[in-house]
Amino acid sequence: MAILGLVGKPNVGKSTTFNALTENTADIGNYPFTTINPNIGTSYVTKTCACTDLKVTCNPNNSKCEDGIRYVPVEIIDVAGLVPEAHKGKGMGNKFLDDLRQADAFILVVDASGKTDLEGNPAENHDPIEDVKFLLNELDMWIYNILSKNWDKLSRKAQQERKPARIIAEQLSGLNISENQVLAAIRPLDESPIKWTDEDMIKLSTTLRMISKPMIISANKADHPDAEANIEKLREEFKDFIVIPTSAEIELALNKVSKANLVTYDGKKVTINEEATKDLNEAQKNALLYMKNYADKYDGTGVQDLINRAYFELLDMIVVYPVEDENKYCDKKGNVLPDAHLVKKGTTAKELAYKIHTDIGDKFIYAVDAKKKIRIGADQELKDGDVIKIVSAA
Repeated sequence: MAILGLVGKPNVGKSTTFNALTENTADIGNYPFTTINPNIGTSYVTKTCACTDLKVTCNPNNSKCEDGIRYVPVEIIDVAGLVPEAHKGKGMGNKFLDDLRQADAFILVVDASGKTDLEGNPAENHDPIEDVKFLLNELDMWIYNILSKNWDKLSRKAQQERKPARIIAEQLSGLNISENQVLAAIRPLDESPIKWTDEDMIKLSTTLRMISKPMIISANKADHPDAEANIEKLREEFKDFIVIPTSAEIELALNKVSKANLVTYDGKKVTINEEATKDLNEAQKNALLYMKNYADKYDGTGVQDLINRAYFELLDMIVVYPVEDENKYCDKKGNVLPDAHLVKKGTTAKELAYKIHTDIGDKFIYAVDAKKKIRIGADQELKDGDVIKIVSAA
């Protein structure tokens, strides 16, 4: 399962975003390093469930379905805020960077209001573009420091064996960077690793970060009056990034008032329950209206968009549904569309079999596209929303 990491400087609403995304509760505080140890929690990507096309009622096991929307669990990791020169150990930076090793993609949370400086302290008119630049540099230098350790020895070995990609991938094995990703990154460099300069190594680190750790920018605190102009600046400066306006605080508040039946909130639109709110005071009614107006403007708070676009666009994943009965779309217990799996686009039927169980993959015979009722082979690439029966000798 791909893991998503939350990164950012202190005091930008990173822990609030984590809480809004997950079922766990992290400490929330208006001071640097509120988060000391990494928070790990479960969130959900959302997708129209296959039950809507098939016109069946599903009984999910590994996920949940509400009103035809399938919620597929994913893992989120949130570490303490990074400050400038974290890669040199400032602000316990080395520990925090190491906590991010397992992440496959990042959500970079910035303060779109511009009310915190580079170290997360209160400020006026701070440019969030600087936050993105320094955070990207910290991640690049983090990779560079690992890559350059014992480089003289490693470069000679890579030169002798003529396999620099393999040597580098081994050096970076703890960062989930593959040999194929390294091959793509070193292509512009000299064929001889011993000739690579420090500048080459830093550029290589940047390229590896871009290839192996794709990133989406969460322009948080987007409900602040100063945020809109800063969001446009972020989009103009970082054209290659997805920039999503978010308000994690409003998301948390909407979830709370929704549970109290004061509003109906579907993740996009807010409808105020006039009967349930008639006895609220004017300030409380204005607060509900403020949140509704924000959600109307941005088609939600942006929080769910963060995770959906991270998995479906940055990580290029799809949702597929393995079943044991291709006619009833169920497992052996009769549960309809019991499991929804996130897999990389391009995953084959046999690779799905291995994801279900090693023995099923080893003894794979063929698969069945349950929607089309046709047999498919081991190398057939799956499509988003496919319902698949695996036939094996296991």
